[in-house]
Amino acid sequence: MVTLTIDGIKVQVPKGATILEAAKAAGVHVPTLCYHPDQAVKANCRVCVVEVEGVRLLQAACSQPVTEGMVVKTASPKVLNARKTIVELILAHHPQDCLKCIRNQNCELQTLTAELGIREIPFEPKVRGLKKDTSTPSIVRDPDKCVLCRRCLEACHVTQTVGALGLENRGCEAIVIPALGKDLAETGCVMCGQCVLACPVGALAEKEQIDEFLAAVADPDKIVVTQIAPAIRVAIAEEVGMKTGELDMLKFVAGLRKIGFDRVFHTNFTADLTILEEGNELLERLQHGGKLPMITSCSPGWINFCETFYPDLLDHLSTCKSPQQMFGALVKTYWAQKMGVDPKNIYSVSIMPCTAKKYEAQRPEMNASGYRDVDLVLTTRELGRLLRRAGIDFSKLEPDKFDSWMGEYTGAGVIFGATGGVMEAALRTVYEVVTKETLANVDFIPCRGLEGVKEASVNLAGTEVKVAIAHGLGNARKLLDKIRAGTADYHFIEIMCCPGGCIGGGGQPIPTTMAKRQERINAIYAEDAGLPKRKSHENEEVMTLYKEFLEKPLGHKSHELLHTHYHPREGKLL
Repeated sequence: MVTLTIDGIKVQVPKGATILEAAKAAGVHVPTLCYHPDQAVKANCRVCVVEVEGVRLLQAACSQPVTEGMVVKTASPKVLNARKTIVELILAHHPQDCLKCIRNQNCELQTLTAELGIREIPFEPKVRGLKKDTSTPSIVRDPDKCVLCRRCLEACHVTQTVGALGLENRGCEAIVIPALGKDLAETGCVMCGQCVLACPVGALAEKEQIDEFLAAVADPDKIVVTQIAPAIRVAIAEEVGMKTGELDMLKFVAGLRKIGFDRVFHTNFTADLTILEEGNELLERLQHGGKLPMITSCSPGWINFCETFYPDLLDHLSTCKSPQQMFGALVKTYWAQKMGVDPKNIYSVSIMPCTAKKYEAQRPEMNASGYRDVDLVLTTRELGRLLRRAGIDFSKLEPDKFDSWMGEYTGAGVIFGATGGVMEAALRTVYEVVTKETLANVDFIPCRGLEGVKEASVNLAGTEVKVAIAHGLGNARKLLDKIRAGTADYHFIEIMCCPGGCIGGGGQPIPTTMAKRQERINAIYAEDAGLPKRKSHENEEVMTLYKEFLEKPLGHKSHELLHTHYHPREGKLL
């Protein structure tokens, strides 16, 4: 251990720790901008500079290791003046449109400006007037707002191994931009939104569609229906000033009706349905020599990644649509028929943790109902803004129920939101279907946790089935390379595009760190454990759907509405 003094406080930290880590241990706040707790140290913004006794120049706290007996001052006049000048220089190159910026009130640069008491900018404004990139249906890039922290680059290159963004030029001419100055849509961007979560300002953001939702609500001819994804409930609490997972589900339903939804359903319903379809598809492949390993297909960012970087492995993917798209196809066919409603009047809105879902909803093949299956996708952050705009106070609302026929769900549907959840849900059902025995314990613990790649095996009536789970595309790449090399002996693989699964999706509240992801996962498994039904095949509304409409898993109508095909994303700049 190393002992040092920070602002008069003696503190002991492990050898190799940085001043920033020591300050945190001492309870001393040191402001940062390029630093991110889940990323490598960059030390390029210098906002975290501190004074070290006996050292002439100020040191970056995020990168400077501590030494025995070091004496550090984090708030001396010299330090405060330096930090203020650094931020003033950044602001001189930053658009002064904070009041209408999508990150207003949740911007790290705005917070720093307030903390440092900056009232005027003494430098000549030099905003570059760069073109805003709105080329994708998911992400908007505003390079004028970039502070060159490079957190997005690490998210894109290291975490996701996509490499859609790069750094060009040097010094004050430096710019984060897709290769050759192209638009994002022309690159291999999978629209996962992890760059958006990493960005400290509004340089990267989701494509906001709140006005489109409000226009649909205002149309008297529209029946506005919604589905909420499994990962939403635990995270939306963070958007309305509550603790993760604290918002009661039925009060959430009441809040959604308050902002204009005519019918409220749950994507958990089609998550359960996915297990019935995907589980039977796996059994079909196991019993009849189909392509193995079979890989899950419910994460659209992952699908984009496979279509772009591993098109030769597309036949490993399950043909099941994602739960979002299954829901979209059914609400305009099965539900419309059951309720005697003309599907052309249904406006289907999904609330998702994911920016890639916006792209998925617009794919040309997603119209099995005869209409566009999902008309609009709102992220958790967009829903948070809507709830705040409407002044919804959940403490004053009476609980309300989901609407019938596509609202029931089990714990298996709930855990879809966490890495390993789809695999665990599938095993709960596949085990009982194959063995004809009731599971004594439905918790498949090896499927859980934030380890990048997990492996397990389960005995299904004498057949040892090997499974693997990966979250984050860098981890997915490891498994895919093994398949390509012919060294993967798995039968079934779950891949989630985003670290932690959907609870860490690119549309989730900011900040989303690995610690926050674990917190959300804990809330999801707590909800699962508290539900009376925890296996997808126990969902009575799903069973009614098969009895009255689909007939059977993998049947003709299921293939028509619930399954799809994939194709290489050609012509992308990789």
